[in-house]
Amino acid sequence: MKKLELEKLLIKDNVPKNLYSLNGGLHNEVLCLNKRDNILEVYYSERGLKSNLKKFDTEDDACEYFYKTVLELLN
Repeated sequence: MKKLELEKLLIKDNVPKNLYSLNGGLHNEVLCLNKRDNILEVYYSERGLKSNLKKFDTEDDACEYFYKTVLELLN
């Protein structure tokens, strides 16, 4: 899955946009996807810190993990 596909799935599943960022950053209490030096990061941003940071070599793996994680946060 690519980032664009992930974004469409999140919208289709009515995931509130204030729960995630697909463009990285250090938002407050948001799940983030970030590309940095050909590595994709998925992390929970809270109070300016990255928590539960996971790094991926492929966009597919990062997006699959992100999608699974955001659905778990909703439940």
